[in-house]
Amino acid sequence: MTVSMRIGGLLRPLLEVGGALLLGLLLGAALMALWGYDPWAAYRALFTSAFGDRFALANTLSRATPLILTGLTFAIGVRAGLFNIGAQGQMYVGALAAVVIGGLLEPPPGLHLPLALAGAMVAGALWSLPAALLKLARGVHEVISTIMLNWIALWLAQYVVLTYLSEGRRSIQVAPEARLPLITVGIDLSSALLVGVAFSLAVYGLLWHHVAGYELRAAGLNPDAARYGGVRPGRQLLRAFLLGGWAAGLAGAVEVLGRFPFALTNDLSNLGTLGFDGIAVALVGRNHPLGVMLSAVFFGALAAGRTMMEFRAGVPTDMIQIVQGVIVVAIAAPELWRMGRRLLPFPYLPPRRELKAEGP
Repeated sequence: MTVSMRIGGLLRPLLEVGGALLLGLLLGAALMALWGYDPWAAYRALFTSAFGDRFALANTLSRATPLILTGLTFAIGVRAGLFNIGAQGQMYVGALAAVVIGGLLEPPPGLHLPLALAGAMVAGALWSLPAALLKLARGVHEVISTIMLNWIALWLAQYVVLTYLSEGRRSIQVAPEARLPLITVGIDLSSALLVGVAFSLAVYGLLWHHVAGYELRAAGLNPDAARYGGVRPGRQLLRAFLLGGWAAGLAGAVEVLGRFPFALTNDLSNLGTLGFDGIAVALVGRNHPLGVMLSAVFFGALAAGRTMMEFRAGVPTDMIQIVQGVIVVAIAAPELWRMGRRLLPFPYLPPRRELKAEGP
């Protein structure tokens, strides 16, 4: 592959994302102007509250960290030909495991934090196994099985917290030695960011610079051709589920080990919908680990700037959510279209035959 081809392959997605972002911003501005709000004041407030100073930037990066990991869960699945939307449930059980290990166990000094992170990753991977086995053994579609597992994980985690771990309105807190240290004192940004970036880079190295990653992507692009080349698609499917479970479980862990209240609320509200948000993060990031990191920062900026758009520009919350939704849909639409063409069974259209004129 020539240098010009490599540069073209990098510039094309960047230009697509940039054009879609500009379109989304213009559409959002048009909506705000149509309802009588100042779009430029709103966008200025958004940018300032997300990147205006080091505190704003720290808030953006802190919100982006779990989205990197839940976005990777979906992106890895897509690369293997799956539509894995189970990050939400895997994140629940990962956070629960991190709370149990970080708040109840007393391992030797220096091992508490690594054990809590590792336990969360194992829990997330184990929660992904039923969907993988149902897919392999019975052909159950992963969308159905992962949705069901998400609900089971939600009620199971709530039951365990309320019945065995509850301390008022939240679960027990993890011990101080099991918490992720702050990057800078006085700023709400922990080393969870470093964990998320390191995991994303490791996934990139595996998928694009290792035989196992090549086999996984080959099975996702064309299982029959991959099987003919000696690749076992079933093994790659299982690998994708486990890698995604590791990422989602780790996302739950960094939220309870690296952010206040260092616990799980009784309704799990401090985890929010980070697992489902990761789907949009992956689509905007073109299902590429490096793109997912940049996309997560973008979503973190939207989350950090939402309040100031209302406070400084007077834009109501409902309108902010509509504008942000329009921007996200505009950016994600090209990748969603490509995924649909690749994953959905569109009918085959045979080539047109050329009719030859027949003589008398």
